[in-house]
Amino acid sequence: MTNRYLYITLLAILGINTEALAQETGPKNAPRLVVSITIDQLRTDYLEAFAPLYSEGGLKRLLREGMVFSNVSYPFAPVDRASAIAAIATGTTPYYNSIVGNRWLNRETLRPMGCVDDSKYTGMLTAETASPSSISASTLGDELKVATGGKALVYAVAPYRDAAVLSAGHAADCALWIDDIYGEWCSSIYYLQNVPAWLQSYNDLHSLNKKIGDIVWEPFSEATGSFNFFLQTENEKPFKHKFSGYQRFGSYKQSALVNAEVTEMAQQCISANGMGSDRVTDLLCVTYYAGTFGHQSMTDCQMELQDTYVRLDQELSNLVSYTSRTMGAENVLYVITSTGYSEIESADYERFRIPTGTLNINRTANLMNMYLGAIWGQDNYVETVFRNQIFLNHKLLETKKISIGEATGRAQEIIAMMSGVRNVYTSLQLLTSQSPQTEKIRNAFNPQRCGDIIIEAAPGWKILNEDTQESEMSVASFTQFPIIIFGAGTHAERVQTPVTTDRIAPTIARAIRIRAPNACSSEPLF
Repeated sequence: MTNRYLYITLLAILGINTEALAQETGPKNAPRLVVSITIDQLRTDYLEAFAPLYSEGGLKRLLREGMVFSNVSYPFAPVDRASAIAAIATGTTPYYNSIVGNRWLNRETLRPMGCVDDSKYTGMLTAETASPSSISASTLGDELKVATGGKALVYAVAPYRDAAVLSAGHAADCALWIDDIYGEWCSSIYYLQNVPAWLQSYNDLHSLNKKIGDIVWEPFSEATGSFNFFLQTENEKPFKHKFSGYQRFGSYKQSALVNAEVTEMAQQCISANGMGSDRVTDLLCVTYYAGTFGHQSMTDCQMELQDTYVRLDQELSNLVSYTSRTMGAENVLYVITSTGYSEIESADYERFRIPTGTLNINRTANLMNMYLGAIWGQDNYVETVFRNQIFLNHKLLETKKISIGEATGRAQEIIAMMSGVRNVYTSLQLLTSQSPQTEKIRNAFNPQRCGDIIIEAAPGWKILNEDTQESEMSVASFTQFPIIIFGAGTHAERVQTPVTTDRIAPTIARAIRIRAPNACSSEPLF
């Protein structure tokens, strides 16, 4: 009996020691560092068009040696940079994570607000305020912090404030972006109370403010300056751009050169903080830019766009080479994808007799107000408009004892008959519908952030706000982009099966043996 108790006691001690060791060292074979890379506006057609100009260590290597999912989409529409990055980080759609776009209308103030605006948290080395408080679900970085008791390091590096904060999440050590006014790498006091010595030193030595006057953007090489891979046009002359004036840093952040700044800061984050140096998995979120220069149309900056992809290839090669040298290729997992949209180019459809037109959102709201007034008495039933959304006056409807469902149903009837309207959705319809036809629209909807009426314009039509003169073109075309998973023992494979980006977070979570974000219900990719 005594030996039996002794045996049980020894097993208990061994079990406790094993558990403690597992907590200290982390899961066996899990990568030491996960690098999640989101490339803003990356497109497969451009990725393939410029392939002859790539080096062997960048995109060619990732596509050759990585697991490549080539048929990828977002499970909601429309998509922009903020909603895309939030979806990747949380593993779910705006319906659950609340990030419906870069901006939305604040229902309390009836004014547009940015997705990471937060006056409670002032900027650090910037005048911009920021926090991730608008994200209503946990992110991959949050879950990694929880799983490791705060031991894991989580950093996000991006040219833009929204991309950095949304990819970092609530529990990250820091989110870093380039300030538009001073050109320094900055953050928010949400993450840090004081400027770290390594960040201050980096800004002192490498701040954009110190060198931007001498920077000239020219073709990366003779090859990129001599050839044009857009076959529908003749070869253009090489470009040459300098950055000056009040908007110089904002303009720089819309150029191919900003990706080199991002790579250098990512490397600085890794080295200064010892990321990937122990068995506790760390997470680094990186955002690169692959859009057009200065938001121009592709036709106006073909050579610049070509150079952007060539320089992006170089920066990916630099980052992969750096991590391989410092911690070994088998210890780093890379996951690369796109924000899945491209900025809509203005087109002169009318000149070529293609169906087009303008839907004036303010005039539409006024007509709707008159129609509801004819039914229930003249009053201000419409509170305001924002983009393609109409917000009703809930207090007035409550006073008149009119249900939201009845009011939006009546509004839907009158708007559906207007020219240029393809579909009209009500908030109640999107909250209750399970129809496959409305699934993507429903996934992009959030009752706290969106209007009571959502108007979808016909393809080729634009919605114009007459007061602000803001307009957006309706385009239903699909932007193809990949998901590339590389490193940490990943085998080369091409996967044609259609997949969605909300499966990235659970895939990484499974690879590092942690729980997926709390609003994520999608399956891992493999």
